[in-house]
Formats: sequence, structure tokens, C-alpha cells
Amino acid sequence: MTQEKPKVAFYWCASCGGCEEAVVDIAEEILDVVAAVDIVFWPVALDFKRNDVEKMPDGAILATFLNGAIRTSEQEEMARLLRRKSKLLVAFGSCSHLGGIPGLANLFTRDSILQAVYFEAATTENPEHVLPGSVCGNNGHGELTLPHFSEQVRTLDQVVEVDYYVPGCPPLPNIITRAVATLLGEHLPEKGRVLAPDDALCTECPRKDSKPEKISLKSFKRPQEILINETECLLAQGLLCMGPATRAGCEAPCVNGNMPCTGCCGAPGRVRDQGAKALSAIASLVDSRDQEEMDAVLASIPDPAGTFYRYSLPGSLLNHRRAL
Repeated sequence: MTQEKPKVAFYWCASCGGCEEAVVDIAEEILDVVAAVDIVFWPVALDFKRNDVEKMPDGAILATFLNGAIRTSEQEEMARLLRRKSKLLVAFGSCSHLGGIPGLANLFTRDSILQAVYFEAATTENPEHVLPGSVCGNNGHGELTLPHFSEQVRTLDQVVEVDYYVPGCPPLPNIITRAVATLLGEHLPEKGRVLAPDDALCTECPRKDSKPEKISLKSFKRPQEILINETECLLAQGLLCMGPATRAGCEAPCVNGNMPCTGCCGAPGRVRDQGAKALSAIASLVDSRDQEEMDAVLASIPDPAGTFYRYSLPGSLLNHRRAL
């Protein structure tokens, strides 16, 4: 008798779609994955419907890889459904893991976002000031509804229990293949584990030997403002590199591309708040004891929230903008 292959599922919530493409980016190794598992739900790639999942027994799916943050009522419903149907639920990519780029919307209120999109955008023509509602009428066959747009962006584990995390925006092929091999292996790691090395990115940075023992900076530069040295530590050049506060495992593709790390893999496990850790590291590099001079140096950092919490705001200690 042929042994039944383990069932896996993929689903896409509030994200750009890059995580779906990342699965294909593992190239010919995807054939090994397909040969080892039975994909029973992947609506972006194959013809599956929600009721296909609803009909499955609870726990029928070995592992669901869910990418994207949770912003709408439909996304929350699907997260809860897939949690119930899956033995293992994996937060796949920065958005489900940390909140991701969509999580920066937590710097604004729900109402201000709708106002900007439906009334104020240069390309919007809405003279009657109509906003979409959750209930859209009745077509004679039942009430028509749209998903509710929630007040805040949430990480996957702020909605349901998550077993494992696969970091990255998107996860790199080497991280994906190692994670799949781990989940299909005989011995699973402890629950709650991020399936990537628990070290800072600086430990695998190709420029680590060029980092001086002490860095002293008078200002910070944006990549377009200088001619970047291709071998020197980026922090030593005055560039805001998130490497000291970011988890290793991606093999530093941004640094290899002569650009600073932006922090998409999140912080190592010993760090509670990635943005605070990065801010602390950056502040220690400022070469001044004069308050005005220090203020000027720190003022050269554009968009501090978007820099230090680019991927991690919903999962951070800040979480969202508080009303004054």
C-alpha cells in the first residue's frame, strides 16, 4: 500500500505576494517538495476554494504556511480556519511573523487611511464621498458583504497560536528549503522557534572583518548620497544598516548587493524589540557629547519609525500610534 503523503497548504493574507513567488524561487528543489507532500490548498496557484478546507477534518493538514499580516475580517476567519485544520501553523515571511510593511499602517488610524484613499488621493474622484461598507445590499439570493477593514494590522500570532516562523521579506530559498526539511523530519524543534540561525546578521556579513573596533559618526547618509565602498562595513560608512539588530540566515543578499540591511528577518531571539535594539546600536555610534550636535546627527535619519520598525511595528513594544 502506498503511504499517504503529508498534506500542506499555503495562504496569502495582507502582503505583497512576494512570499508566494518565493516558494517558486526555490527552483528545481520545488520538485522535491512537490514529490514529498500533497498540496491541498494554494488558491493563488491552484483551483482551491474555502469550502474545500472547511470539509476537511480538523488537523487533516500537516502544515499550513500562511504569509501576510491580518488586517481584514476575512483574513482573520481564514487564519482561524487554517489553524483548526492544521497540525502545524507556520508564519511564513515578515508580514505574518512581525507585521511587515503593511504594519506601518499602524502609524495611522483606520479612519485617516480611508479618508486618504477614498477622498484625498490625487487620482480619486468621489464627489459623493462614498466609503465601502461591510454590507453592500441584497442581490435576491442573499446579503452581499465585504470584509471588515480592522482598526489595526496584527501579526499572525496576535490572532491564533503559531507553531513556527519562517523569516524574511520574502524568505530566501535556503531558509525555505531548510524549514521544509525541518518540518518533514522526524524530530521537530520546540514550538515557537524561528526556523533560522539565532545570531545577528553581522556574524555572517561578508564585510565583518572590515568593521572597526570603534565607529564614530558625525552624520548618517542615505545610499543615494554617497558612493558606497563595496568592501567596507556599511555602518562605518555612515549608512543605517540594521545588521546588528537583525537575525542571520539570509546570507546577507542586500549587503552583497552593496546596500544596507533593512531588517526583514526580525531580531534574534534574545532581543525583545528590534527597533529599540537598532536605535540603541545606532545612537552609540554618534561621536558627540554636545546636545545640539547630537540632535543634528539624529535628525539626519529620515523616517525613524519606518527605518527602525520597517517590518516589525505590529509585533513591537510600540505596536501602533497612540492618541495624544
